This record gives sequence, C-alpha cells and structure tokens, in this order.
Amino acid sequence: MAAKDTVEDRVRGLKLGADAYLIKPFAFDELLARIQALTRRRHGVKSPQIIVGNLQVDTAARLVRRNEEVIELPPREYALLEYLALRKGTVVSRTEIEEHIYDEHVEPASNVVDAAVYSLRRKIDPAEGPSFIQTRRGMGYCLMAVPA
Repeated sequence: MAAKDTVEDRVRGLKLGADAYLIKPFAFDELLARIQALTRRRHGVKSPQIIVGNLQVDTAARLVRRNEEVIELPPREYALLEYLALRKGTVVSRTEIEEHIYDEHVEPASNVVDAAVYSLRRKIDPAEGPSFIQTRRGMGYCLMAVPA
C-alpha cells in the first residue's frame, strides 16, 4: 500500500518485487480480494472453489458445503479448513497450523490445534465413515477425500 499514485511509482514498486500495488485510500474489500488472489496463486489454486470429495470450500465467499448443504463454521475453524484445503493431500504440521491460524504464540504443550481439528471434524465429516482430516501421527494433519 502506498500514497504514491503515479504510474511511474506503481511501475517502480512492481519492478522492485511487489506482487501488487494498492493506492491509498483504498476499499477494504479490494484489499481482501487481492490478498485472497495472492494466496490462491501462492498455493497454485486457479479457482476460489476447492473440492475435496463431496466437500467444497469456496475461498471467495468463505463458504463450506458438503453435498450442497452449507456448513456454518466460526472464523477460526474456517481458516483452519481453508488452510488445509489449500494444501490438500499434503501433511501440514501442527506448527504450520499454529503459525497460520493463531495470532498469539501457542504454548508447545498446548492442544489448541488438536481441539480445533476435533471440532472441525464434527462439523464437516459424514455421520458414518472416515474423516476428511487424517491424522499423521508425529507429523500433522492431511485433508483428503473420503472414500464413497
């Protein structure tokens, strides 16, 4: 973000390595949309829709569906699911989750990540069968499609 608004200023900022250039004053919605676009690009996501089996995470609308049914999630659980969805099929360590989801420092012996995963599973998983979020003992968690 910059107050300098000439074309030369924007070009210079981009040439110096900026991924985007936003001129003050700006609309908060535009800032949020740009951050979401950069996040999708960083994780190789072309669409705001991330599909994992019958689970759909819409990163633009911040909406989650399973079998077309909307699942209401509080902000922190949504952030956890979105982070795992952006890295679907990849093991994500507790430390990575702590760094990306929690603002404050989490004590090493804390079980906040485990508790958040437990709560999220209760909301997104089918009543019967395996969980979308697989625990990899000693490594972390992995979001995967549930077998039909």
